[in-house]
Amino acid sequence: MTGLRHLKRTRRELFSNAAKFLAAALPLNALPAYRGNAPLSAVDRFNYVLGTQTIGATYQFTQASVLGETAGAILDLGSNLAKFTMGRGYERMMHRATRSAYQETVQYLLNQGADALQEPRWRMPGANHSHPTGNPNWKNLTELAQHEPSYRWVLDAPFAYYHLWAYSLTSKWWREGFPEESQEAEYREIHDFAAYLLKTYSGSGKSFYLGHWEGDWHLKPWFLPWFRPQHPGAEVTPANIKGMVNWLTARQRAVDDAKRDTPHHDVNVFHYSEANLVHQAIDGRPSVAGSVLPQVDVDYISYSTYDSLGDVPAKLPKALDYLATVLRPKPGVPGNRVFIGEYGFSRRSFSEAERDRKSREIMSIGLEYGCPFILAWQMYNNEYSDGAENGYWLIDDKGVKQLLWHTHHNFYKRARRHVATVLRETGKVPSPDEFARFAKETLRSL
Repeated sequence: MTGLRHLKRTRRELFSNAAKFLAAALPLNALPAYRGNAPLSAVDRFNYVLGTQTIGATYQFTQASVLGETAGAILDLGSNLAKFTMGRGYERMMHRATRSAYQETVQYLLNQGADALQEPRWRMPGANHSHPTGNPNWKNLTELAQHEPSYRWVLDAPFAYYHLWAYSLTSKWWREGFPEESQEAEYREIHDFAAYLLKTYSGSGKSFYLGHWEGDWHLKPWFLPWFRPQHPGAEVTPANIKGMVNWLTARQRAVDDAKRDTPHHDVNVFHYSEANLVHQAIDGRPSVAGSVLPQVDVDYISYSTYDSLGDVPAKLPKALDYLATVLRPKPGVPGNRVFIGEYGFSRRSFSEAERDRKSREIMSIGLEYGCPFILAWQMYNNEYSDGAENGYWLIDDKGVKQLLWHTHHNFYKRARRHVATVLRETGKVPSPDEFARFAKETLRSL
């Protein structure tokens, strides 16, 4: 069944399930189970480009995990895209909200790798420095996806697009060199995880994008303001760059080989790298965009845009253009392969009306450029400082849906009706260029 009648039925079911999740304050096992490989309709799997993400939170409203609650909120928003993280120490990101969520997130991200299991390499001020123990029976990403309840629920939920900060549990970290045994461990774990996704969700219409957090902080963590006094004069070394090149190469080869080796249909897995200090690359300074990405064959590049937000009209197009120049050709991955993985404006700095206006400016530039994804940071705020929420949110700490929430929600309602109408009248969904034109006009009229 296609068209508006199917759209109304399927979206009503999604909203109903998400609303139950948010209102009932029940654990995940009280929710109706989704069949993960159930085929998504052409409307439900269409790429609506705009989206949001959930990585840590300073508040929550139910007894479910933060990941489960916020994923339910994203479905209720009307989106078919979920972005979250998987890796060692995942418990602090997804189980319970905490006002130290930002510090815990940064510490978690900087301490990936099997060699940080017992002793953190980096200790974030304000974070709990003990390492979560995790379930010792879950030794890799595949076992997390198979057995951890929140991950299973979200992966089975009716999202069409998943962006995962996917960090191997078995390999050591790469900054001081990435020897062959670690490259092989990384390759094997990512290969097996990609193969699991291809097999488990074959026939569903889902697409999975395996990537990582802002790569420039991985390349030079001392550049983060909290750590600069501890590392005066630190520089990026050839060993750092080579380690990251080898890490990304192993991951990309793993995804490519998994797709080659694994029987599957109507499901896909891609690999991406994220850059965040692109203007340093433009200035010729060592960086992910300038020093690493020209040496690897990633499927996509994500841009975390904060170094462009001071002058969006001038800086954002320049950064997107630069990233396109360093992206190596990738046969079999069509279309624009540079996307906006993160942008955000805090309530502490801007009114809600200004946050909405500035976010629409980002969306319009990204749509004009042809970005396949433009992702707002984030569903619930994850930064708390000086006794107050910083306010990177679509839903605030009182449960109030903000203007940016309504912009996304109203956009999805119109966009889904448009796609269903075009499908009914022409027998096919809009092309990416056709949809971008519609989306830009819709944002102007909302």
